This record gives sequence, C-alpha cells and structure tokens, in this order.
Amino acid sequence: MANKKKVIVTGFEPFGEHTVNSSWVAVKELERLGLGEAVDLYVCEVPVEYQAVQSLLPSLWKQHQPQLVVHVGVSGLATTVTLEQCGHNKGYKRLDNCNFCPASQCCTENGPDCINSVLDMNTVCKKVNDSDLGVIVSVSKDAGRYLCDYTYYSSLYLGQGRSAFVHVPPLGKPYSSQDLGRALQAVVREMLKLLELDNTEEEYAHNEHCNQKHQQQHAH
Repeated sequence: MANKKKVIVTGFEPFGEHTVNSSWVAVKELERLGLGEAVDLYVCEVPVEYQAVQSLLPSLWKQHQPQLVVHVGVSGLATTVTLEQCGHNKGYKRLDNCNFCPASQCCTENGPDCINSVLDMNTVCKKVNDSDLGVIVSVSKDAGRYLCDYTYYSSLYLGQGRSAFVHVPPLGKPYSSQDLGRALQAVVREMLKLLELDNTEEEYAHNEHCNQKHQQQHAH
C-alpha cells in the first residue's frame, strides 16, 4: 500500500528487580495484534544503557523516517497505563545496566530543560478511557529521570516532538500481557488519529493563507 504510516514502538530489556520487563512483553503483544493495514509497525528492544540509547535512537529516526516513535517502559509504581507528556534533560544520576551514568547527568548539552510531545496526552487518555477497553489509562508529567525519561527526551529532541512514552505496570499488577498489548494498540491508534488531525489543520491553514494571498494579488 502506498504511503503507509511508519510507526516505531520500543520496549526495554530486563533491569534490576524487573527480570521480565513487561514493556517489551507488551510491545511484542502489540506486534502480534498489529495496527492495521495502513501502518507499517517496527518494534525494537532497547538496552537499559545510556550510551546504547545515544547511538540507537538517531539511527532509528534516520533509517526509518517514522511518523511517530512510541517508547514503552515499566514502572514498579504504576497501576495504570500511564502516558507521559514530556521528557526532561537533566537529573540522570542512577546507574544503568553497565553501572554507568552520564558525567553531565543530562541528555543533550544546551538542550531545553523539558520537551513536550506534540501529542496532547490528556486527549489520548480520554479517548481510550471512553472506549471501555477494560484498562485504565492516566497521564503524567514525570517519566522518572532514568532510562525511560532519558530515552523519551532524546527521541523528542530528535523527532521535533513526534514521540510518546507509555509506562506500563509489571505483569499481573493488575494487567496481563494481552491487556497491555490491547491498551498499547488503542493508545497508538488514537495518537495517529491526533497527528492526522494536526496535519489536516496545518494544510487547511496553509491553503487559507495561500488563498488570501491569491485574492489580495487579484484585488490590486
């Protein structure tokens, strides 16, 4: 199919007490379910390593030229599927799986302190919760200052905000892998609808501007 939408969804490898990382389990379930014929879905497992993220993300964005990149991570504190609105540049003190953390404790030298996604997570949240999916979705503005936040900020920086981050609870607390896969499917679909809406509005505004210029030229 011509002009398929390209979407990348990533999960993380195991770390710490998360010997099975529910984020990657959920992403593999999403891959099984798919996002429909019009979407080319690429999934990828991300190492819990700052330096690996720094080299992997630019190549993902450059190689695939995606419309949207959604990162999924596990939070031991989460009891809902949580949509993160923004990523943070500073405060990375926790050691990764290689016992490393950035000397600068930040993602991008001279980058803004915080970058918001172009997507309004409150809108996505409401749409999914209104659909009676059986999985509760919520919104957060603090992705935790570890690899989740670091990855999100880096992706927002690279993709001019066309990225999203979803925190999922550990498996069985309370959701199964199937529940999480269905929730990711619903969330990503709503995100794509929002992006499409934004593009349509931008095109409309551009056309209106061109029409006005055209009319002004003919008025003289």
